[in-house]
Amino acid sequence: MNDQIQPDGSGEEHEHGALGDAEYAEFMELAAVEGFDIEDVEGAIEEAGHGPLPVLAVVGRPNVGKSTLVNRIIGRREAVVEDKPGVTRDRVTYEAEWAGRRFKVVDTGGWEQDVLGIDASVAAQAEYAIEAADAVVFVVDAKVGATDTDEAVVRLLRKAGKPVVLAANKVDGLSGESDAAYLWSLGLGEPHPVSALHGRGTGDMLDAVLEALPEAPEQTFGTAVGGPRRIALIGRPNVGKSSLLNKVAGEERVVVNEIAGTTRDPVDELIELGGVTWKFVDTAGIRKRVHLQQGADYYASLRTAAAVEKAEVAVILIDASESISVQDQRIVTMAVEAGRAIVLAFNKWDTLDEERRYYLEREIETELAQVAWAPRVNISARTGRHMEKLVPGIETALAGWETRVPTGRLNAFLGELVAAHPHPVRGGKQPRILFGTQAGTKPPRFVLFASGFIEAGYRRFIERRLREEFSFDGTPIHISVRVREKRGNKKK
Repeated sequence: MNDQIQPDGSGEEHEHGALGDAEYAEFMELAAVEGFDIEDVEGAIEEAGHGPLPVLAVVGRPNVGKSTLVNRIIGRREAVVEDKPGVTRDRVTYEAEWAGRRFKVVDTGGWEQDVLGIDASVAAQAEYAIEAADAVVFVVDAKVGATDTDEAVVRLLRKAGKPVVLAANKVDGLSGESDAAYLWSLGLGEPHPVSALHGRGTGDMLDAVLEALPEAPEQTFGTAVGGPRRIALIGRPNVGKSSLLNKVAGEERVVVNEIAGTTRDPVDELIELGGVTWKFVDTAGIRKRVHLQQGADYYASLRTAAAVEKAEVAVILIDASESISVQDQRIVTMAVEAGRAIVLAFNKWDTLDEERRYYLEREIETELAQVAWAPRVNISARTGRHMEKLVPGIETALAGWETRVPTGRLNAFLGELVAAHPHPVRGGKQPRILFGTQAGTKPPRFVLFASGFIEAGYRRFIERRLREEFSFDGTPIHISVRVREKRGNKKK
């Protein structure tokens, strides 16, 4: 894959995830000796070795069935379908699969008409989703036909130049197909008549989606050798993101009171920090103060997801003077699930007394245990205290994120680990990890092959020891385990 680095740092492309041809051949030989199905092993390496998945945005005005369609695409009911004002939508990206290809779906449902009027709100939520996407599904209510709001989104889509699949929703039978045909007038190509509720026509629409989506996102990490690395500065509202950005940029920039949906420049900013130029993505979202009466939480989540999607490392800003909130934890989870390198920056550190510092440490241990591996920097965006420590934290996280352990070295380590700390005996059997490989980087993705089911506690133990041994600081690690089928159960 084009985003993988090899042990020598050359970053060459291979057909087998991050494994070189010789390494792959040796590994497959080992798998055959241990009695694994070769096709299963190839599938596991391919699955773990993929680069960043292409992103599909589902956009449209309220109540056209976007969330229902997203649920249909991902194959489970996860997107919130009941769109009420104030319903918090903290999860906006989902992973989906169709015809053997995996991709991410950005759901832009849940946006209510607000004080700015429906046109502005729809254009705003669509704009952020489209920016992060490789292709777009534009959902229109076939029964109602094209409205002025739909036309506004069409103008936005034309300007963005992304591939678009037009979904004419609420076509429950043949009689509705003539309504769908009227949508040719939008000038977006063939309308695909679908019923998100009943599933009618969604298969054909998804076939069209696969044609529109690239195999992998156009934007590859580190496009130019030595080019600026991309950083997303994220955190809940009023945590000090704009102050921090102004401080690292070295100048006070005017925060323009723009309304949502208007043009947002600059989108990315090049900022020099610690003698290195970094690209801070989606700074307009930090600089611009947007106060919406409804949907503001959702707007912030969508904004954060789009910024994280474009970045390589997420600097998560947390207000040290307040208790760590559920919203802080959601933002951390979003960055971990997106597979980005992570740095935790605790702002307003200069305002803390000894008692608050003591309780903060306890909170970090309990509330942020899932990212105990992330570099931590204590700063003050207002005074500039310890800002210089951000750069080593970011560099440490990126180094861990890009680390690749050669298969031979990994298996030597696993052999010693399993011999010293075997898996507990369960039901008279003791499953063993037989061998493994690191199929991908950014973030590191491992596939382990075992003789039986490996418990979650033992997997966490393996992850902890991998981090200690190979310095995976500041990066999530994905570990998947494949169990060897009993020889009698193999597919004939």
